[in-house]
Amino acid sequence: MIRRLPLAALFGCLLVAGLLSPGTAAAGPAAARPPYSLLHMNVCASGYAGCYAKTEYPRIVDEVVARIEANDVNAVTLNEACSGDVAEIAARTGYHHRFAAVVYRGAPLACKAPEGRGVFGNAVLTEEAIRASEDAPFSVFTGVEQRRWLCVTTARRVDVCTTHLSTGGEAPGTANAAQCAELTAVLAARTRPTLFAGDVNRRASCAPPTHWTLTDAAAVQAPGIQHAYGTLAGPTLELEPTTYTDHDALVVRAGLRR
Repeated sequence: MIRRLPLAALFGCLLVAGLLSPGTAAAGPAAARPPYSLLHMNVCASGYAGCYAKTEYPRIVDEVVARIEANDVNAVTLNEACSGDVAEIAARTGYHHRFAAVVYRGAPLACKAPEGRGVFGNAVLTEEAIRASEDAPFSVFTGVEQRRWLCVTTARRVDVCTTHLSTGGEAPGTANAAQCAELTAVLAARTRPTLFAGDVNRRASCAPPTHWTLTDAAAVQAPGIQHAYGTLAGPTLELEPTTYTDHDALVVRAGLRR
């Protein structure tokens, strides 16, 4: 079931909860501007994590495709995905895609159960053609899993970005805190309209001052740690409880500034 709030009520709730900056609420309704929308999911698809059993692979792939088609979004961000699955999703939906492999113990990690699904990482898919993309590792991470960010620029000159930050807490001095600061700098440096979504494993925002913040604080599963940031106008957030992964899905709708 999708939980939707009227725009005015949603802004009021988010302002009270501190999840949306007052400057964003005054930006005006997205309906008056060219619309842009994004679906974000953490799909837990590597085959190694404890949450993988819930995916009932390949049903998680079918669920991603179904949510893309049902929401008719311009862009999709996926965390904990497999490159082969992302290629299949792109082929089934007609979307363009870029994938950033996560290095694990010094090398890309092959997904398993079943094998042959490519390597583990994060992805961005877009309805419009992708004109450019870039990704890079964060300077610090915990354990043996490297963390990376990925951004693409679409034919509409919109930048869509994602990442999956380290676990282990968000206190100053942690790997997550350092990655958050680097993510802030990455997003702040972008000069085009920007939309970010990802599992940041923290409750405090990593958004630059010029970006709004929306979070899944009201999610049924693992609330508060998936965030969306952006510079588009009049953002709204819909949370969709998922069947085959351990995080709810986020659907962000906003308007391109003229």
